[in-house]
Amino acid sequence: MTTPLNERRIANAIRVLAMDAVQQANSGHPGAPMGMADIADVVWREFLNHNPTNPQWANRDRFVLSNGHGSMLQYALLHLTGYDLSIEDLKQFRQLHSKTPGHPELGYAPGIETTTGPLGQGIANAVGFALAEKTLAAQFNKDGLNVVDHFTYCFLGDGCLMEGISHEACSLAGTLGLGKLVVYYDDNGISIDGEVEGWFSDDTEQRFNAYGWQVLRVDGHDADAIRQATVEAKAESNKPTIIICKTIIGLGSPNKQGKEDCHGAPLGKDEIALTREALGWKEDAFVIPEDVYAAWDAKAKGQTSEAAWNELFAQYQAKYPTEATELLRRINGDLPADFAAKADAFIAETNAKAETIATRKASQNTLQAFGPLLPELLGGSADLAGSNLTLWKGCQGVQENPAGNYVYYGVREFGMTAIANGVALHGGFVPYVATFLMFMEYARNAVRMSALMKQRVIHVYTHDSIGLGEDGPTHQPIEQIASLRGTPNLNTWRPCDTVEAAVSWKSALERKDGPTALIFSRQNLPFQARNEAQIQNVAKGGYVLAEEKGELKAIIIATGSEVSLAMEAYAQLEGVRVVSMPCAEEFMKQDAAYREAVLPAHIRARVAVEAAHVDYWWKFVGLDGKVIGMTTYGESAPAKDLFQFFGITTEAVVAAVKELTA
Repeated sequence: MTTPLNERRIANAIRVLAMDAVQQANSGHPGAPMGMADIADVVWREFLNHNPTNPQWANRDRFVLSNGHGSMLQYALLHLTGYDLSIEDLKQFRQLHSKTPGHPELGYAPGIETTTGPLGQGIANAVGFALAEKTLAAQFNKDGLNVVDHFTYCFLGDGCLMEGISHEACSLAGTLGLGKLVVYYDDNGISIDGEVEGWFSDDTEQRFNAYGWQVLRVDGHDADAIRQATVEAKAESNKPTIIICKTIIGLGSPNKQGKEDCHGAPLGKDEIALTREALGWKEDAFVIPEDVYAAWDAKAKGQTSEAAWNELFAQYQAKYPTEATELLRRINGDLPADFAAKADAFIAETNAKAETIATRKASQNTLQAFGPLLPELLGGSADLAGSNLTLWKGCQGVQENPAGNYVYYGVREFGMTAIANGVALHGGFVPYVATFLMFMEYARNAVRMSALMKQRVIHVYTHDSIGLGEDGPTHQPIEQIASLRGTPNLNTWRPCDTVEAAVSWKSALERKDGPTALIFSRQNLPFQARNEAQIQNVAKGGYVLAEEKGELKAIIIATGSEVSLAMEAYAQLEGVRVVSMPCAEEFMKQDAAYREAVLPAHIRARVAVEAAHVDYWWKFVGLDGKVIGMTTYGESAPAKDLFQFFGITTEAVVAAVKELTA
């Protein structure tokens, strides 16, 4: 090792803060921060272009700690370099309402770019950051005025590489040639269960060579080697780079370094005392000498970097005022000022056409109308574009044109969704991604992370029920809609026709505080006639589609393809109203007076009908009501036969209403 002692002392500040915070919390992972401290020292002090006084500076480099259990590494770095994260905040590590939760969480501490709890999703987010940077740069940079020009640095560990999502994301990153993605692999050979060679014997170098990455190997405790490798990584513009850093977990701990003992538990007071002695660190817990703080402080450097970029952007603004205004709009996440009016005009036009088509086709028609209005759309599908109908005439693949607006993700549902989260977090784009509803299950945890981080990601799911027919139970979703509806912060829309499909897209695009799932049918669905007031009420998530004839005695609630069954039943009944509820989450956000007007509390005779799991609907119909839907998995047969076999029919709805009102 050639690391000078003074540089090692600078890195040791991370080690002592990590072990002290974990010890005080009596919970956490000191090993990774202690093992990666030398890598972090080089990357953060010499290469990372950031401004601690303005964590949201648009052209900052992005840093992702994919092995998020080592969160004290990132918290120590943020504190030392000058972010608004005090030593008192570090002392509150893992405590209620602190800025320093157990894993990095978006929105808690400044400088945290993404929530990295589930292993592997951080590296996928990093791929999304790098994809967004490359595409945004291709769309806006001109004549040497590179106003979008930054790197994405990612730290990861064995766990991230063992998770299958890392294959999906890293494979695509190589294919897309994301040259500004630099990954540091903490190759310490240890996980919770011990030495990983018994269950993780991959040749990581060959694996990433096969992906088309540049692969470098270094001693992770040799600052000169890390520095040189980072220079090489940044010089390679056509390939992402992984730097395999051989490290010792818990470096500095005389009795626990190199062992699983320091992976996920405090070192203990006695071992911390020995570690301080071994490191030559004389200061008490949470005390950092002023000369070490001075060596870490990045505020002046960051302000200088941002000022230089501001000057560059001013030149860009003077030469390309239209593009500059557009870039700022997109970075701020604002839709064009005329979007709402134009979207409403399209919805009115759609209503006038009264088409009977599949809602997946209605979705594509909406994209065709909205796409030219929204250059920030960055679409994609998991090898199902022709089935999801996510392509519109203005789509260009980023593989062929870096300034394009569509990503062919391949069969990578999980990776696709987590990458889209990274794209949304980066800013400048509204990503939408698509697959069959059944295969939301592959992406489930990334959908959860969209919701947890409240990101504007649009999840498009087609082939929404047993209505897809012959492919059978492996492809027929049953419990998936209930799972989505049970996810906090997620809006789930299941429209019944062209108008509801268009409104669902408008709602998803205008929503800035969370993701949306749009669920569309494979089969054609009949158009439902509406007046102007009803069209306006679609956006409220639930509304009266058909008024009762005579005194109100019963309510039928339906979504998607089953709205037509409800309307057929309505034609045979008296005193019944039909409520279409394409988005229950939006309906529940309405004021009590509106909800009561749609679903009067005194009407106990309620029937819900949906070709999905019945359990979700009991809260709307009550224990006195009835739910017509699925309680088993599907079968392979034509759709018409399946609806008859499972009893999701007009006759069943009529019978249920009559029984409740007898």
